[in-house]
Amino acid sequence: MKCPYCGGLETQVKDSRPTEDATSIRRRRVCPDCGGRFTTFERVQLRELTVAKRSGRKVPFDRDKLQRSVEIALRKRPVPEERIERLVNGLVRQIESLGENEVTSEQIGELVMEGLKNLDDIAYVRFASVYRNFREAKDFEAFLGELSTEEAKDASLDE
Repeated sequence: MKCPYCGGLETQVKDSRPTEDATSIRRRRVCPDCGGRFTTFERVQLRELTVAKRSGRKVPFDRDKLQRSVEIALRKRPVPEERIERLVNGLVRQIESLGENEVTSEQIGELVMEGLKNLDDIAYVRFASVYRNFREAKDFEAFLGELSTEEAKDASLDE
């Protein structure tokens, strides 16, 4: 691990323990060159995943990109940080448990939409507008009409 202070490559781990939510490992490190101390967080990755884009291009799966997308959809929404983190962790587990080394961007998008739908309606619509590439107001109207129909069905099932 590279030292953030002097760029030294031979940092030493002084303490290592799981985080409270057990999704990553917190390590305290020290650089023998400059004496700098810093903390790293490392996540366990079950398998190397590749994302097949609509264009046909293939890129490595990036958890941080997934998290940024979710956070953008939830920007200025009253959703606690811990719920966002739980959602992202759950999405990553779902993607990893698909059992494939390659996953399509469409599969990821649908999983994110489902997760946001259960978390926050506004974030769900925001994400869907980008994911489904809405171009005009009528695209929003059609989507919201579908959403209203689904909610009416769900309400009638609950009765």
